[in-house]
Amino acid sequence: MFNPPYFLGLDFGTSGARACVIDANKSVVWQQRFAYLTPATQTPEDWRTALHTLLNALPQPLSSQLQGIAIDGTSGTVLLCDAQAAPVSPALLYNDARAQEEALHLRAIAPADSTVATATSGLAKFLWLTEHYPGAHYFLHQADWLTAQLSGIIDVSDYHNALKSGYDVENLCWPDWLQALPHAALLPHVVAPGEIIGTIQAQVAARFGIARDCAIHAGTTDSIAAFMASGVHESGIGVTSLGTTLVLKQLSKQRIEAPEYGIYSHRYGELWLVGGASNAGAGVLRAYFDDAQLAALSARIDPLRDSPLDYYPLPKTGERFPVNDANLAPRLSPRPADDGEFLHGLLQGLARIEAAGYAKLAALGAAPITRVVSNGGGAKNRVWQQMRARILGVPVTISNHAQAACGAALLAATCGRTDGRSCG
Repeated sequence: MFNPPYFLGLDFGTSGARACVIDANKSVVWQQRFAYLTPATQTPEDWRTALHTLLNALPQPLSSQLQGIAIDGTSGTVLLCDAQAAPVSPALLYNDARAQEEALHLRAIAPADSTVATATSGLAKFLWLTEHYPGAHYFLHQADWLTAQLSGIIDVSDYHNALKSGYDVENLCWPDWLQALPHAALLPHVVAPGEIIGTIQAQVAARFGIARDCAIHAGTTDSIAAFMASGVHESGIGVTSLGTTLVLKQLSKQRIEAPEYGIYSHRYGELWLVGGASNAGAGVLRAYFDDAQLAALSARIDPLRDSPLDYYPLPKTGERFPVNDANLAPRLSPRPADDGEFLHGLLQGLARIEAAGYAKLAALGAAPITRVVSNGGGAKNRVWQQMRARILGVPVTISNHAQAACGAALLAATCGRTDGRSCG
C-alpha cells in the first residue's frame, strides 16, 4: 500500500530519460526509463515525448499524491523559444561545439576564469543561436524548457544550469558585461535549484492524474542530481557518474575555476561543488558491446593486472576534462583480436582519466579524495569497480541511489536545500 506524500524526479540525460518517485522517508517506491531512438540527434519533441510517456506510466496511487516535481537536464543543452515556449531553433546539445567564433569573442570580453569561453558553453551557444534564429522570446536550458511544460512559467532557470551561460553564482546575478551583449533580454530569471516556482498546470494535472496542488520546483543539471543522489555532504569524497560521459564532482571549501582544464564550481549550500566532465565514458563501451557482452567479457578480466594497452577512449575528437582540447583525438589502437583484452584496455583508460581528474582537482586546491562513490549504469560493473579502486588508490563504493532521477526527486522533497534538511 502506498502512503502519501510522494515526490517525482525526472532526469533527462544523454541517452534517455528516467523517472523516480520517493516517499516522505526518501525511499524509492517507483522508477521508470525511456530511451531515445536517436540520442545524438534528440530534439525538444523527443524530450516532450519522454516526459509524457513517463508521466503517463505513473501508477495512479502515486500520481494523485505527488507533492513536488523537479527536473534535471544535461548541462549546456539549450534552445530558443517563442512566447508560448514553442522552440524556434534546434536544441544545441551539451557537446555541440559549433560556436567556435562566439567562444573566441567571449574570451576577449569575459573574466579570465569564466566557464563560458568555450564553444560548448551555454553562452557561446546563446550567441550562435541569436545570430542565426532572430525573433525569439526566451533562451532556455533543457531543464528550464521541460519544467515550463509542467508549470506554464517560461522564463525561469536555476543557478546550476545557468552557470555555463555566464550567471554569477557568487553574487547571484547576470554580470554587467554579459547584460551588455545583444539579446541579453532573452536570458531567464534565475532562482535557487529546487525553489518552488509554481504549481502544475491544470490541464497537465488532469491529463496525467497528478495532484492539482503539486509543486513544480526549479531544476538542476544531470550531474548535480547524480551527486545529490549519492548522499555525500562533506569534502574529501569524490562522486563519479559513470554514464554516457564520465563526470567527477566533490565538495570543496574553496571555489575552483580553471577553464583551461574544464574545471568549474557550482554553488552548493555553504560549500562549492567542484569538478568536470570528460567526453569519455560508458558511451564508448556501448559503441562496441551490449550488456551481455560487457558482463561476459568483464568476468574474464583480472582487475588487479595492468593492461599493456594505452587507450584514451573518446567517442570522437574533442575532450573537456581533465584535458580541455577540442582537437584531442581518440586513442583506441592497436585493437587486439581478443575482445576481453580490448575491453580491459578501454576500462583501464577510463579509470586513468578518472584518476587524472581527481589528481588535477587536488592540485588546484580541492581536498585529496579518501574514497569515491559511484553512480550511473557503469557503477554496476564490479570488475571495473575493483580496477578503479586500484588505480585511484582509494576505496570505491556504489551510491545507494545510483540514478540522477533519484537526486531530482530528493531536490523536490527538500525544496532544493543542498544541506539535506527539509525547508521550513
